Amino acid sequence: SKKKGLSFEEKRARMMEIFFETKDVFQLKDIEKIAPKEKGITSMSVKEILQSLVDDGMVDTDRIGTSNYFWAFPSKALHTRKRKLEELESQFAESSQKKEALQKSIDKSKIGREDTAERVALTEELAALRQKKEQLKAEIDKYRECDPDVVEEMRQMNRVAKEAANRWTDNIFSIKSWAKRKFGFEESRIDKSFGIPEDFDYID
Repeated sequence: SKKKGLSFEEKRARMMEIFFETKDVFQLKDIEKIAPKEKGITSMSVKEILQSLVDDGMVDTDRIGTSNYFWAFPSKALHTRKRKLEELESQFAESSQKKEALQKSIDKSKIGREDTAERVALTEELAALRQKKEQLKAEIDKYRECDPDVVEEMRQMNRVAKEAANRWTDNIFSIKSWAKRKFGFEESRIDKSFGIPEDFDYID
């Protein structure tokens, strides 16, 4: 059977192993030699993977003279994970406090709302009135579709919505173009990262 290639995240993990195992500083050309040979990362994808790790703050980089150097030490990764864990613990504690406060609010709101014969009767009457309101609204909506003013208003709204959608489409294409020039990202990666469909285009 055909050997399955490494996923993007698997490549990132393997590249981090190069730094952690050697605790050394590398130039791009060094990693382009090591990664395919020792970690099975295709040389064509080395630069993209490395840049993604730099962007996420997992790999440090600095320019010395005319060359860029890259490094990442386990101690920093441990500190990063520890800081992330502390953030998550803080968020969990805050969420727990909010949950407790909401539960107290719910318990308090139930006081005086215990089911009685009168309350049940009023609740049923309210439900019947709401159902009647929905029926009347449906009747009115049937005739509204024939109202010339309503039809024209809908046309105007459609035109405005279409223009707005195409403006945002313009903005998205501009941002994608900038990201490709600035960071060298592949268009498919940008689309996947931000959930942009392959057939994304202007509305006719």
